[in-house]
Amino acid sequence: MSEILLTNVRIIDPEAETVSDRADLKVRDGRIAEIGSALDGDSIERIDAEGRFLMPGLIDCHVHPFLADTNLARLSEVPPTLMSARASHILEGMLQRGFTTVRDAAGADWGIKQAVEDGLIQGPRLFIAGRALSQTGGHGDFRSRTDDRDVCHCQHALAFTSRIADGIDDVRRAVRDELRKGADQIKIMVSGGASSPHDPLECNQYSPSEIAVIVEEAERRGTYVMAHAYGADAIRVALECGVRTIEHGNMIDEATAALAAEKGAYLVPTLITYEVLAESAADSGWSEAMLAKLARVREAGLESIRICREAGVKLGLGTDLLGDSFDHQSREFLVRSQVESPAQILHSATRVNAEILGREGELGVIAAGAIADLLLLDGNPLDDLSVLQDQGAHMPVIVKQGAIVKNRL
Repeated sequence: MSEILLTNVRIIDPEAETVSDRADLKVRDGRIAEIGSALDGDSIERIDAEGRFLMPGLIDCHVHPFLADTNLARLSEVPPTLMSARASHILEGMLQRGFTTVRDAAGADWGIKQAVEDGLIQGPRLFIAGRALSQTGGHGDFRSRTDDRDVCHCQHALAFTSRIADGIDDVRRAVRDELRKGADQIKIMVSGGASSPHDPLECNQYSPSEIAVIVEEAERRGTYVMAHAYGADAIRVALECGVRTIEHGNMIDEATAALAAEKGAYLVPTLITYEVLAESAADSGWSEAMLAKLARVREAGLESIRICREAGVKLGLGTDLLGDSFDHQSREFLVRSQVESPAQILHSATRVNAEILGREGELGVIAAGAIADLLLLDGNPLDDLSVLQDQGAHMPVIVKQGAIVKNRL
């Protein structure tokens, strides 16, 4: 039986916006066993926090560790071996920044997830989407206009990102196949995107009948659909067809936000990626048309959060970073702090994201019986989000599922 005893911690509750008096917390076999005062026991590891602040491990609900190039077209020259090596480095960095759980939004497969679970790679636990579904000519169709071939079943990083499926039977088969291969949730593209060169940003993708079948098949297996969507009409169609989480959602309007709230759907904003891409995309070979789309979604990002907050939409937190920009992951908190309080942002990155993953009560919370994902911080993030910056420098202790990842005390 493995035990850890953390003493003299001040527990942060982002939802209640409170910090507890000094307390002790006991971890046993990967879960929080007890919270109280003057706890004792023959613990293998004792850590005196000396009044530092304790919060749940962070959750990022939109990551792409396999998309290790800002110019996605170049991933067609990256083999799975190199792709996996890059991803392992990226995942380790995420864990050192305090992200103990992430939801992959296309690219990762069951092998990399299993490597983390087996301890072969040090990283956050993964909830994977496998390959995202895209219509022909959609956000996940990376073929050039001069390419008349059917979709290549090549073994390179770009081929792991998406698959093209058209029509009722084809999308049904694609969903079943991704679930067969271990996907935890299904990702679909229902609008254009900034990083794809040929699809207009505001145009809807996938017909309502196709989306409805995708949702039906996912729900049949007890899971859900996440949808890349920017335009308000694309978001509306996805919601009406039963899509559970909207990714990005920058161009949502008040009426569509009200529909999302009514449906109990989630929006996962991803704002930091636009800031980083604004600084680097031109040098990475993005076309003028792609840069123009990027400028539009970047400008609309903060307003989409304000609209959704006012409508009562449940907001998760994601980052959607690409290439070598993953060190900017924690800057998402600072970008969102322009329109949200630290408590709101941390609530999104813990309990709301745990709900999205279907793991409420287990992840994103400090309570008896919950999985012991714990961050010990030098300062109170409810007062100062900078304590979450600098690649985990202000986190002397990180615990993932009861295992000490880092202990500088």
